[in-house]
Amino acid sequence: MLNPQRSLSELPKTSTASQVERVVLEEEFNWLLKEEVHAVLKQLQDVLKEASRRFSMPTPGFENQLKQENFILGSSTMDQVKGVLTLQGEVLTQADINLKVAKSSQVLHFQFREDKQWKLQQIQDARNHVNQALQLLSSRDESYHFKSGAEVNKLMDGVMLQLTRARNRLTTPASMTLPELAASGLMKMFSPPIPGDVMVNFYINLSKLCLTVYQLHVLPPNTTKNFKPAGSSVLHSPGAMFELNNNRFEVSHVHKVECVVPWLSDTLVFFTISLQLCQQLKDKVSPSKHSHTLLVMT
Repeated sequence: MLNPQRSLSELPKTSTASQVERVVLEEEFNWLLKEEVHAVLKQLQDVLKEASRRFSMPTPGFENQLKQENFILGSSTMDQVKGVLTLQGEVLTQADINLKVAKSSQVLHFQFREDKQWKLQQIQDARNHVNQALQLLSSRDESYHFKSGAEVNKLMDGVMLQLTRARNRLTTPASMTLPELAASGLMKMFSPPIPGDVMVNFYINLSKLCLTVYQLHVLPPNTTKNFKPAGSSVLHSPGAMFELNNNRFEVSHVHKVECVVPWLSDTLVFFTISLQLCQQLKDKVSPSKHSHTLLVMT
């Protein structure tokens, strides 16, 4: 323990140097909390505002109307399914699908009824998480003084949690059982109605808008085939079985087509940049790192 009655000139030179360096480090850390933290928070807000803006791009000349975009889904290696999907923000406002029926030359054509639209819950959830992250950041404006690195860490943890959830909603489509898909409202949205041996599903995977079409056949009641209902999955395989309304079905064909949505690609990049900024700030204000530097000097 240092004797408080002794003057600085009486202290050992190494001790005095350590005290001075300690004070300098404390001042640097306080400057970091006061100035640099807010600079990073402002940068974070700017990036996330750009991400949020991607979810609600206006129509040129009509600022109050969301932009509609048409996406052509098909495959260069197969022509069984082709689709044109119209996306407006988080809503599919139209879907026009052509399906070439297996083992025949018949082409089925169906599209959304005029009074129907389908909300892509993944996009809505991702946008909500981005907005929650922005709310957390705006709760600490430039006039707010952070009292510790732990307080900054707590804020960054909250922001990173929302951003991770937002990213996961786009990168991890929901799993569904085949009966759940068959009973979903999506099956009732088309005109003419989708045949009973066809099911469709739409979802987002990373930056891609995906359309999956399942063709089914009914299993005879006296079939000797071992019936084993399929579990929950994003994409079911041919041979998957399920039961619905006392009928047993088997998936005979699966067709998946997809198309990149450019603004979703941008959004995922913004998520990555934001998460990196959060982690870099956490590393700078890490209490353990700061305490270790002070202990070395003592």
